[in-house]
Amino acid sequence: MAELEEEGYLYQPHTSAGRVPTAAGYRFFAQQVAAQATLSPEDQSWIRGELASATTTDEVTERAGHVLAEISRGLGIIVSPPIAKTVLEHIRFVLLPDGRVVIVLVSTGGATRDKIIRPERAFTQPDLDRTGEYLNRHYVGSTLEAIRADLLSRLAQEQERYGLLVRDALALCDPGVLDQGSTQRIYVEGAAQMAATEFTDQAQLREVLAAIEEKHKLIALLAGCIDTPDPVHVQIGVKGIDPAGEHLALISAPYSFQDQSQGTVGVLGPMRMHYERAITAVAFVARAFSETLDRS
Repeated sequence: MAELEEEGYLYQPHTSAGRVPTAAGYRFFAQQVAAQATLSPEDQSWIRGELASATTTDEVTERAGHVLAEISRGLGIIVSPPIAKTVLEHIRFVLLPDGRVVIVLVSTGGATRDKIIRPERAFTQPDLDRTGEYLNRHYVGSTLEAIRADLLSRLAQEQERYGLLVRDALALCDPGVLDQGSTQRIYVEGAAQMAATEFTDQAQLREVLAAIEEKHKLIALLAGCIDTPDPVHVQIGVKGIDPAGEHLALISAPYSFQDQSQGTVGVLGPMRMHYERAITAVAFVARAFSETLDRS
């Protein structure tokens, strides 16, 4: 015990108290769990059943958040992909009277995203219908990033053949424009139960609830985990939502569609949590969520 305390893994809150883990101690334990643990067959069966009973992408997302909240007794969080990474199932353009264009994107499983842009050139509705028909015919199942890359390639190779139509498509499907000012969707489950069961310090509870309200911070935290090399990312002591984050742990994993990274699933809870169950559940839900999207 003395050696662990000297190495920074345990500390004594006051002289009459026993030793408790530090953030470094929890981090070391979580790393060992992430490398070796597996989710119980009962939890696996329950999670698959919950996700299988959903009929739309939004329902699957809500169920995934609920599952993570129940298992971790913390927050279950699902962050959708930015518009640029949305996998196209159907696209439609609608001209507004003032010349702006509404872009309606229907992605995997019927989830709908829309964005209003003001293009550099004036479009007519027939122009927009023709461009939408072209994109729907050639690019279903692709992300806007991939669509734009292919359009640029086509334009470079056969500018005369593809000229105006491809230029229109590029103007209307620019991921940089579509994502500008957009907010990714975030689903949060479990705030009430975490507040009721885990926090006795009211000041600390208010900090946590305030952090939950600032959803853009949660999005930034989880979005930053998509490109990490580890299948599950564990952060003990969460930066970015100070001062509440000092008392919290974040466990997250990316989910995908057809091997393309999409969004993130995660758990945000007190530093003292059941790490084995939470880490294995996050990893399993990310895989199961990806499989469900691939089948939809």
